[in-house]
Amino acid sequence: MKINLPPQVEKAIETLNNSGFEAYVVGGCVRDTLMGKQPFDWDVTTSAMPEEIKNAFTGYKRIETGIKHGTITVLIGQMPIEVTAYRIDGEYSDSRHPDSVRFTRKLEEDLARRDFTMNALAYHPANGLIDCFEGLKDIKLRRIRCVGDPDLRFQEDGLRILRALRFSSVLDFEIEKETSESIHRNCGRLRLISAERINTEFTKLICGRNAEEILRDYRFTIEQFLPEIAPLAALQTESGQNVWEHTLRAITAAEAVPVLRLTMLLHEIGKPFYDNQNKANPDLKGAEIANQALKKLRYDGWTVRTISELVKRHNLPLIPEEKQILRYLNRFGAENFRLLLKVKEADAKAQLPVDSKTLEDLEKADRMLEYILKSGLCYSLKGLAVSGADLMKLGIPEGAEVGKTLTFLLNAVMDGKCPNEHSELIKYIKKEGTFNGNG
Repeated sequence: MKINLPPQVEKAIETLNNSGFEAYVVGGCVRDTLMGKQPFDWDVTTSAMPEEIKNAFTGYKRIETGIKHGTITVLIGQMPIEVTAYRIDGEYSDSRHPDSVRFTRKLEEDLARRDFTMNALAYHPANGLIDCFEGLKDIKLRRIRCVGDPDLRFQEDGLRILRALRFSSVLDFEIEKETSESIHRNCGRLRLISAERINTEFTKLICGRNAEEILRDYRFTIEQFLPEIAPLAALQTESGQNVWEHTLRAITAAEAVPVLRLTMLLHEIGKPFYDNQNKANPDLKGAEIANQALKKLRYDGWTVRTISELVKRHNLPLIPEEKQILRYLNRFGAENFRLLLKVKEADAKAQLPVDSKTLEDLEKADRMLEYILKSGLCYSLKGLAVSGADLMKLGIPEGAEVGKTLTFLLNAVMDGKCPNEHSELIKYIKKEGTFNGNG
């Protein structure tokens, strides 16, 4: 078996070999290459100790921030390559980092500390593939299996639980029985993991092609860091559909981008707070809960604001007419309105039965949206053919009155009462007088 390595990586291995040390590419880059994928980065593991790695690469720029754990990043031809000494990890008292590491000259001992068999593969151009734990077999079987005792692996680093689910979702691999059972036993360890690390893995997971099945089979595991979803499994929609199952179908129906998938995960999150007596709007509560949950998981401000707004508006009645679409655009902006249409589409497709009428209206709305944008029709003050300065020349007082008058004119344009032309707008406002509150 031959893997084509970038010349910079071959140079790193050759440099270490010429200094008398073993060196292999290792981990995810080997896995991805065997699966026919292009690795994002290349990691090298070596029998050299950290100081020996430094000495071997004397002529290269080195970044030594990871040297405590045996890792030195070497720049070869502008490519950063992480070179790590073979090591054996000590106890993981914080469920994240080993309290200590012990360096070794044996590759097998280094591979034995890794999380999953498919990530415990090493390769050398002359020696070929080193596979101590049947990782290649598991890749061919499309199976995720821990190296050694899964309980120990997950107790060392609880994030490995979420990594297993992420790999299963993204790669569409099955999680092997003992590994799966261990995930269920140890999922509480996710509560020890930082929100930032959870965020990174979960975002990839929910955008995976197998996200629906993973979320269904491991809901309790996800609840460890997202308890807000817990009540959904006990609720039904107005049509009698289980709310959690509807949520899962909606996730699959949405485009695999984080803002849409996360919105569909949370779009019914306010449903448990619906009150039949006072008919309170659950979407307002849902937006509030989504906002808090996403902030807790350290999502960026734009993501939090956008998803909260989409959750709040996902049941907004849609009228696929030009005047109404212009007002939607004025209210939300083109980017967010497009997202809202996609959210409503996924929601409609997830209904049982599928909401065909809504899908027809959405298709009309989408065509109308593209027509409006292509035609350059005005839907915002920015696109209006008159400015505040123009109105002040007519004697309209500066300040709030100018703003009201501009809004009045914009409404007239969107309603088709006046074309968006400078001269026509001036005529219109002269005819109607200053802002009269009828807009």
